[in-house]
Amino acid sequence: MKHYLSIKDIDSLPDWVSEARKLKANPTSNKSLGEGKTICLLFFNNSLRTRLSTQKAALNLGMEVMVMNFGSEGWQLEFEDGVVMDQGKSEHIKEAAQVVSQYCDIVAIRAFASLTDKNKDEAELVLNGFVKHASIPVVNMESSIGHPLQALADAITLTENNVGTRPKVVLSWAPHPKALPHAVANSFVEMMRLQDAEFVITHPEGYELNKEITKDVLIEYDQKKACENADFIYVKNWSSYTDYGKVLSQDSDWMMTYEKLGKAKFMHCLPVRRNVVVEDAVLDATQSLVIEQANNRTFAAQVVLKKILES
Repeated sequence: MKHYLSIKDIDSLPDWVSEARKLKANPTSNKSLGEGKTICLLFFNNSLRTRLSTQKAALNLGMEVMVMNFGSEGWQLEFEDGVVMDQGKSEHIKEAAQVVSQYCDIVAIRAFASLTDKNKDEAELVLNGFVKHASIPVVNMESSIGHPLQALADAITLTENNVGTRPKVVLSWAPHPKALPHAVANSFVEMMRLQDAEFVITHPEGYELNKEITKDVLIEYDQKKACENADFIYVKNWSSYTDYGKVLSQDSDWMMTYEKLGKAKFMHCLPVRRNVVVEDAVLDATQSLVIEQANNRTFAAQVVLKKILES
């Protein structure tokens, strides 16, 4: 495997989940695989779980890790071709990606959507700029439209906690004071397409995700109805896709409550705003899987890095 850019780079989700769980049982079993290799983690946005879990995964494989935070540490990068660079940006991706390729064996990128220009966001200028100009494998640590490491961790979590043969899984929108990207929701939907499950998305009207991603998935605008008899409820906010990047509603009635949760297990990628997105009673319940999900981020990243190193 050359790169890990989206869920579509997984050739067999059950096999990857199984391998990740074996790594979880013995995290340093492949420590010699990464000896003498270096991964560079480049962050264009803030991170807690992604940064620490990917770094831990690399260390488990015996790799050295370099971390750089753009904005506070690096030059501003230009990604457009043919631009006259007489404004604020000091370095072009063409040179930066080639230089990084000399210093490390894998580069991992995290860069959020601007939520102002849909075409530019969907072009994935940062991620694809490194794919185009770097000579080493590229890992997506969350981009404008996808978060495949999170979705793989979610798949591991679902497998570990599924007691039925065909679970009902609900992806529910929830209110948030800020406009948030679609990346986590997009990759979760793509991952669920690979599962044998009853899958439902619920959100207020106007919050439809990209129809190319959600095609054929059941959309239910009544949250309580969608959550009936659910085995897993994954809650996440996202801004409008059609009215791009806009917050159309902050309806507190869409906050996840213990009453709506019922007997389902609760999932969220974190960070989460308590008593805005979800009430305390849910997060503090034994049904909450959020800490397990965060732990599984390490082994999602580790199986990805292992496959890249092996290839």
